[in-house]
Amino acid sequence: MTSPITVFLIEDDASMRAEFERMIVSHASLTLAGSAGSVAEARQKLRGMHPEVAIVDLGLPDGDGADLIALLRATSPATAVLVSTIFGDEAHVVRAIEAGARGYLLKDTTIDEFARSILLVKNGDSPLSPQVARHLLKRFAPVAQAGAPRAAKPDSEAGQLTAREIDILKSISHGFSTAETAAKLQLSPHTVTTHIKNIYGKLSVNSRVQALNEARLKGLIP
Repeated sequence: MTSPITVFLIEDDASMRAEFERMIVSHASLTLAGSAGSVAEARQKLRGMHPEVAIVDLGLPDGDGADLIALLRATSPATAVLVSTIFGDEAHVVRAIEAGARGYLLKDTTIDEFARSILLVKNGDSPLSPQVARHLLKRFAPVAQAGAPRAAKPDSEAGQLTAREIDILKSISHGFSTAETAAKLQLSPHTVTTHIKNIYGKLSVNSRVQALNEARLKGLIP
């Protein structure tokens, strides 16, 4: 017999979190590795932990769940992330998937379907709520119809980042905040913030998640 799949749960709604926990502990193929109700609590509990699946809510009281997805991607790449959220709009969907989510379900999904989706995402599938699938089809259908390959950005852009900016990106990719990065690199938080803004401009992105993804594509950070 195979060992139960270890699941870590990040959900700020206490009743929803309790329902998920009951589902996990009662399922023969799942085991609860831990749970958290905020970004800060999740960061603390996930240090050194490598659950096989993480269920992540995007709308957390102290931050964006997409940042936790990016953190898991950097510190525990084998962890498959399944998003559980009320946000079904294109912006949230695409941001979560770009951050590294493998599945995306809305909270009106049944508990039985969530349990099935955990097993699917662990096996490499990508379960999506029907509304989410429609958003993705709308976003990418024009590209598919046009049949034109996406133009690659010139490699010369990679040289625009300074060594200090790359150090800051590496620190952020490991889950450190602006203040923690400043202390680590012996800079002021204002200086780090300025560097981050410069990085956004050079990489033509608007968020940390996008900056990290673009930097990885260019081979600037692991």
